[in-house]
Amino acid sequence: MPIGRRAALRRLLVDETCGLLVTSLPNIRYLTGFSGSNAALFISRAEPGDDIICTDGRYLTQVKEECPDLPVHPDRSCAMALVNLLAARGVTRIAVEDNLPIVIERQMAKALSLVPTSGLTEQLRTVKDAGEIELLVRAGAITAQAMGQLFGEIRVGMSEIAVARRLEQLFGELGADDRAFETIVATGSGSASPHHQPTSRTLAAGDLLVIDAGAKVFGYHADMTRTVVVGAEPVAWQVQIHSAVLAAQAAGVNACAPGVCLDFIDLAARSVIEAAGFGDAFGHGLGHGVGLEIHEAPMIKARSTGSILANTPVTIEPGIYLPAQGGVRIEDTLVVQVGSNRVLTEMSRELTVVG
Repeated sequence: MPIGRRAALRRLLVDETCGLLVTSLPNIRYLTGFSGSNAALFISRAEPGDDIICTDGRYLTQVKEECPDLPVHPDRSCAMALVNLLAARGVTRIAVEDNLPIVIERQMAKALSLVPTSGLTEQLRTVKDAGEIELLVRAGAITAQAMGQLFGEIRVGMSEIAVARRLEQLFGELGADDRAFETIVATGSGSASPHHQPTSRTLAAGDLLVIDAGAKVFGYHADMTRTVVVGAEPVAWQVQIHSAVLAAQAAGVNACAPGVCLDFIDLAARSVIEAAGFGDAFGHGLGHGVGLEIHEAPMIKARSTGSILANTPVTIEPGIYLPAQGGVRIEDTLVVQVGSNRVLTEMSRELTVVG
C-alpha cells in the first residue's frame, strides 16, 4: 500500500526537481507506514529505488519493521542529513513541503536548490482507501460506545476533568490506542465556549453538558460531540437551541454527497440556524476532514472552494453558543459515499438527561 501511495505522489512531482523531501510526520506515515516521532523521507521523481527514509537510533528496529521496503539512513537531524546525503550524490534541486521552519530551510538552501510545494501528499490523503476507512470505522465505534457508557456513569457533582479522564480511560478499555485530541468537557456557561478546556468546575443540576472527544486507532482519528442536560429536565431555551442545532446537523449531513460544493454544505446547515434566529451564535466552520490528523482537508466553511469527493471522511458539527448562558454542539464523523453516507459515530443526538 505505501508503495502505491509513493507512486501516486511521484506522478505529481514537477520535472525540474529530482524529488520531494517529506518532513511532515503524518505524510511520512501515510507514504511509508512509519509511526515514529522523528523522520524525514525523500521520494525520488524518477527512480523508486532512490527513495530513502531517515530516522534516529531510537527507531532503527521500528523503521525496519514498518518500512521493510525502504533503505534507512540513521541520523538525529533527519531532514538536514538527507539533504547532505543527496548533495553528496550529486542531486542539485529538490522539492520541499511548505511546513519547513525557516532556519532549517536556510540551512538546506546552502547545499541544494529548493522548490517549495504545497499540499501534494495532503491532496492524496483526502480520499481514503478501504483500509483507512476500516480504521476510522473502528475509531468511530469506540468513540460512540465509550460516550454512551460515560453518560450512564455521569452524576451531579462530578468535575469536568473527572468526566474527561474517565472518557479517555474508556477509550483505552475499548481498544483505542489513544485519544484523538484533548477532550472537551464543558458544563453550564462553559458550554458556550467551543474549545473549552475541562476544569475542576462540577456538574450542577440543570446544566447543559457538551462533550467533544474522539478515539484514535492506529493513527486514525474520530471526532464526535453530544450535548445533554445534567440531572434535570431541559428548560425551554435549551430545547430551542438544541432543536435548531439538531436540524442543522441533519441538513449538513444530508447535503454531503460526492461532487457537492463545500460552501453549499456549510450553507445547508448554517441557514437552518440563521432561520431560527441564532446566526450570530454560530461562529465557526461546519466541519473538516479527518484521518491521520484530527483536522485535515477538506475544510467545510462558508468560504471554502472546491467540492467533496467520494470516500472522504468529514465531520459535520454545527453549534449555537450563548455567552454566559450555555451552548449546544452536535457532531458526527461520516464518510461521504455514492448513494448513502456512512456515519461512523452513530449514537442518539436527542437532548437527553444524564445523572
